[in-house]
Amino acid sequence: MVKGKERENGEGSEGIDEYCCRMSKNGGQDTDSPPQKMRISKTNENWLGLPSTNSRVSGPSNVEPQDADYTYIPSLNLELQSLILARMPRSEYWKLCFVNRRYLSILKSGELFKLRREIGIKEPSLFMGALGENSWWEFDHEFKTKRKLPIFQTDISFLYGDRESFSAGTHLLVSGKELNALVVWRYELAMNRWYKGPSMISPRCLFASATCGTFAFVAGGIGKEPNSEVYDTAEKYNPESKSWDLLPRMNKRRKLCAGCYMDEKFYVIGGRNKDGELTCGEFFDKVQNKWVLIPDMWKDDPVLSSHSPPLVAVVNNELYSLEASSNQLKVYEKSSNTWKPLGLVPVRADISRGWSVGFKSLGDELLVRGLAASVSGAGNRVAYSCCPDPDAGELKWNLLHDRKISQVTQYIINSCVMVA
Repeated sequence: MVKGKERENGEGSEGIDEYCCRMSKNGGQDTDSPPQKMRISKTNENWLGLPSTNSRVSGPSNVEPQDADYTYIPSLNLELQSLILARMPRSEYWKLCFVNRRYLSILKSGELFKLRREIGIKEPSLFMGALGENSWWEFDHEFKTKRKLPIFQTDISFLYGDRESFSAGTHLLVSGKELNALVVWRYELAMNRWYKGPSMISPRCLFASATCGTFAFVAGGIGKEPNSEVYDTAEKYNPESKSWDLLPRMNKRRKLCAGCYMDEKFYVIGGRNKDGELTCGEFFDKVQNKWVLIPDMWKDDPVLSSHSPPLVAVVNNELYSLEASSNQLKVYEKSSNTWKPLGLVPVRADISRGWSVGFKSLGDELLVRGLAASVSGAGNRVAYSCCPDPDAGELKWNLLHDRKISQVTQYIINSCVMVA
């Protein structure tokens, strides 16, 4: 049970208990399709279809047991049950609410997600937030299922203003400006509930962010006032303690910069400061506890006036960029500090100077979302994915035309990938 301030901040949002009740009515999905009926067995079998501990199994009366006594089959031990539950698809977790209280308890405690990390279960999903909406959508990595997250109580300034989103563990963090202050809203996957806070040590916007899975990082940006000083500060978010820790200051002050996590390092790329455009990058070396500058890392595609922050994504520890001025996909060659062209992407980033384009890593794939590049699809928002290969002659893009995506992509302004 959530107590104290956390409960007050989350008031008005739907928790896991209400969620399970609602999901049971629509077959486990927030779709327009007719709900599926759930059949609950009233036999003495447990959820695996095995006899429960108080049942006995016996064969025909004229058959004598030979090598063993099969008249009693015990239930699985708790550790094995947890391992099986951890391997279930996350889209099926809502059903655990109807098994027993223990399963509901370990789901709400977050223990299942910790166990998934320990045994190497990695299931990416994409969260999308639409302009003017105080609720988000979650898609599985194959875009076969989607669900609508509960709403959170914020104001119109936050809903229609600039927002940044990133994940840490099983927390989705959305940062933006309410009428009176810069705030962070936090969605906890285990509880299926939104909470307000915690605020960053130095609240900011137009900053770089990245996740290493367990933690999240932010760097640069500016304060809430339009003429605020550009930051060189950086912070690390810990979902276990729900708190922020300061990192050492960067070499450069930056806003409108991009972040990524590669080679177990937090990178910050490009951006602008009072001196103009920045073509350098830098990364945080946690062993030496300092930032290391990379000159001319972004010299081929600087952040020009009104241009979006660099569009970058990491797949299989390789850094890719989408050049907004030319719609060109590139891969970063670390040894030479150069970018290698891989071909055009099937969306038009150049129309809006990169602002309305989604460019994310989704597991082992790259995901791009925006206006269609083809003449026949001009004006339509589409989403494509591909498995990038730096040595491939031509990339194969797969159109994600599922109705579940097309229903919400018209107004999406934020997207974030969570691996849990």
